[in-house]
Amino acid sequence: MTRPHVLASAAVSIDGFLDDASPQRLVLSGPADLDRVDAERAGVDAILVGAGTVRADDPRLLVRSPDRRADRVDRGLGPSPLRVVLSASPVDPGARVLTEGRDLADTVVLAGDPHHVLDELAAHGVLRLMVEGGADVHREFLAAGAVDELQLVVAPRLVGDGPRFTGAPTVAHLVETRPVGQDVLLRYRFGDTDARWLAEACTLAERCPPSASAFSVGCVVVAADGTVLATGHSRRDDVLDHAEEVALRDVDRHDPRLPGATIYTSLEPCGQRASRPVTCAQHILDAGIGRVVMAWREPPLFVGTPSGAARLAGAGVEVVECPAFEALARRPNRHR
Repeated sequence: MTRPHVLASAAVSIDGFLDDASPQRLVLSGPADLDRVDAERAGVDAILVGAGTVRADDPRLLVRSPDRRADRVDRGLGPSPLRVVLSASPVDPGARVLTEGRDLADTVVLAGDPHHVLDELAAHGVLRLMVEGGADVHREFLAAGAVDELQLVVAPRLVGDGPRFTGAPTVAHLVETRPVGQDVLLRYRFGDTDARWLAEACTLAERCPPSASAFSVGCVVVAADGTVLATGHSRRDDVLDHAEEVALRDVDRHDPRLPGATIYTSLEPCGQRASRPVTCAQHILDAGIGRVVMAWREPPLFVGTPSGAARLAGAGVEVVECPAFEALARRPNRHR
């Protein structure tokens, strides 16, 4: 049973507060970030909050966009993810998370430490979990080492008093910084190098336009010093694009960092291909990349005998397979 990949999501003020000290909820994020969070909700299997958040904010925890709900249904999912309340005591039966949107999402109430909760959710088939808080829940999951990705949005305001965003002593690795309207998104990953970047590749696979005749794959090209040289996902620019092909298209082939780089991919690079003459294995060899880390061996659905890993290894490339990430890599390919 695979432990769910955990995305912790929070918005904070410049001085680190999640909310102010007033009885009313303070919405820190602007409209652009609220829409971004809705897109993240649409991409997970479950959303978790604590009982304190239910009492204070009375959230519904639903995907708001009708188009995103429809897209989930087209992918064979429910309109909104499973709603999870972490509580050791009964939740107010009038809470909106229990009474509203029952046609869009189910709700479960769980108790226990984060690892027990993740085991329970894995039994429900959850592969991607979004933790939205509040402060105590974020702290518990971070302290337990149960968070894979942290998305922290900093809003351009000072609050001065209220619940703070806190965790536990650990090392977080910044993988992205970008403005979202007037806010700034800081995206971090945890774990060792291979785990961080392979998880990132699996997340990129979730962005692929769906296809009935091709896999959804993500990849990241990372230099030895940790610099991301390129990213890619299937069908990014063209319906025939493969993830590794797209990423390597964006790389300067004269970059001296390529021989020491690693390409992280959610699926074994193709060794046979029907749509274009050059395979992804050959693109990797042509780029001179010496190491490939993959989550999942290519099933023989579209070609007779997938052999990308064997071809790479035969050419002297170090190929590392990480089966612990296979379920996450398969997630955007559930229709296969």
